[in-house]
Amino acid sequence: MQLPNTLKTPSFLQKLQWVVDPVGYMETATQQYPDIFTAEVVGFGDTLVFVNHPQAIQEILTNDRKKFAAVGEENKILQPLIGDYSVIMLEGNRHKRRRQILMPPFHGERLQAYGHLICNLTEKVFNQLPQDKPFFARNTMQDISLQVMLEAVFGLYEGERYQQLKRLLALITEKFNSPLSASLLYFPFLQKDLGTWSPWGKFVRQRQQIDQLLYAEIADRREHPDPNRIDILSLLMSAKDEQGNSMTDQELRDEMMTLLLAGHETTASAMAWGLYWIHHLPQVREKLLQELDTLGESPNPMNIARLPYLSAVCNETLRITPVAINTFAREVQEPVELLGHRLEPGTLVVGCIYLLHQREDLYPDHKQFKPERFLKHQFSPYEFMPFGAGARSCIGNALAPFEMKLVLATILSRYQLALVDHRPEKPQRRSITLAPAGGVKMVVTGRYVRRESRQAVAASEK
Repeated sequence: MQLPNTLKTPSFLQKLQWVVDPVGYMETATQQYPDIFTAEVVGFGDTLVFVNHPQAIQEILTNDRKKFAAVGEENKILQPLIGDYSVIMLEGNRHKRRRQILMPPFHGERLQAYGHLICNLTEKVFNQLPQDKPFFARNTMQDISLQVMLEAVFGLYEGERYQQLKRLLALITEKFNSPLSASLLYFPFLQKDLGTWSPWGKFVRQRQQIDQLLYAEIADRREHPDPNRIDILSLLMSAKDEQGNSMTDQELRDEMMTLLLAGHETTASAMAWGLYWIHHLPQVREKLLQELDTLGESPNPMNIARLPYLSAVCNETLRITPVAINTFAREVQEPVELLGHRLEPGTLVVGCIYLLHQREDLYPDHKQFKPERFLKHQFSPYEFMPFGAGARSCIGNALAPFEMKLVLATILSRYQLALVDHRPEKPQRRSITLAPAGGVKMVVTGRYVRRESRQAVAASEK
């Protein structure tokens, strides 16, 4: 079968580079073949066609399964983390029905209910950071996002189960925090349980402990239902599909693992990138502070989320350093022509989010951080797609940017921070995502005082 623009590098070396240095791998390939190329990568089957042309991506993602169909089986790299019954693993009508159940808690009025929670948790975490002592923003953002997930998604607050889950989830996500450790997910032959002290054995036991806690919480909720609870787990437990069926304990467990792991990991990296760019470019920070100061003390979270320059900064962060590399894979269902190349049934294709966001024809000076581009131009869902697009886009595509805006705004309007290391941060594989390689090392230098407050104090001293 003839495939478009097949890379000539030996298969094993391609797979190794895809795990160790995915950014270098993709950028080298696209220099040779700008719009479409065929690669040998692990995690998606043997052969994968990468597409980064916006019109071609739109065709792949919006044909309603006639030419390209999502294949949950191809996401099996995530199975050890999220199980077999997560929405990510489902196909066809099962996937559609599950999304209909999952979507409502992540949109509309529910977001407003989470706003103050996000702001308060951010202050709580940052108030515990010592002044003038370096910390890694990526770790701190993960602490915040994990607590948001536990409280908003799971409805757990202080208590033994909360503390145990927080500790175990932090441990299990750190298990795949580098290209070397991520190899455990990409190469199944490494997934050997050789006892408590082996890497995979330790992971399996930690996962078992998390499962015990999750199932215990689900059992407690079933035994003592509370119609007044608004956390996402409670809403999912009470929801029914078109046939009147509720989700099983196994399905609830797998969705909770998906939200807790995929949700907080990706958002943490995005927020760390945001802090990096804001403090790497002083003019960006100054513009943001001017905009935030217009809201006064203790602004409504929904008003924060509507700020245009803050939204542009978050969008540019998600563009220049996207957390997700690709869309989920699609399988060609019938012979189709894409960008002048014939694709046969069975071919796997992905939209490459990273390369799409680096296109010079869409984003002039694409290596420069320019939030203004999002104020001047409205990009289509297939030109800017940090959360994917189409029927399998991320269900957190409203909650994640909402959380990102509120966390960054709360930090900037309360604290003064500085980068410790001014060398450029580079994206590095973390599990299946991209995170800042250096962790964004920062220091809290003091409290931020709004301009109006400073002027009032100065006036009173005259």
